[in-house]
Amino acid sequence: MKTLDDATIAAMPYRPCVGIMLINHDKLVWMGRRVPKWECDGGDELWQMPQGGIDEGEDPREAALRELYEEVGIRNATVLAETAGWLHYDLPRSAIGKALHGRYRGQKQKWFLLRHEGKDTDFNLIPEDGGEVEFDAWRWVSADLITDMVVAFKRDVYRQVVAEFAPYLR
Repeated sequence: MKTLDDATIAAMPYRPCVGIMLINHDKLVWMGRRVPKWECDGGDELWQMPQGGIDEGEDPREAALRELYEEVGIRNATVLAETAGWLHYDLPRSAIGKALHGRYRGQKQKWFLLRHEGKDTDFNLIPEDGGEVEFDAWRWVSADLITDMVVAFKRDVYRQVVAEFAPYLR
């Protein structure tokens, strides 16, 4: 694959996406360990919160609830808040043209804070519809730990999410 120049990358769109910060009643945050998908994946920073693309014509809140079910098998969650605007991140240069179907420079995300209303045994990381497995492990963590667990290029977005949802995490 040929190397993309700066102008080509700058002209590429951001993929519309949702992110979900799922907390439990103890205000701990759900983090899943991603299954590696592309050559830049690796190391200990494969943990992230659920996220996924918004389908054509889909409302972001509906997309968040759908992605939560598709990725972790959860339907029993209450929406507590959403970010005021869209948050953006750029992929590392080495991933542009490879990750996200090769069509996007990064993602623009609308984040939602949800509270899990069930039990830990409700989680199912194997999609019932036979879809792609996103995570191979998960755990509840304190919100102050999540930015250190995620890949470097997503850390700024995670800091913004934690800051915006901070009133719910105390």
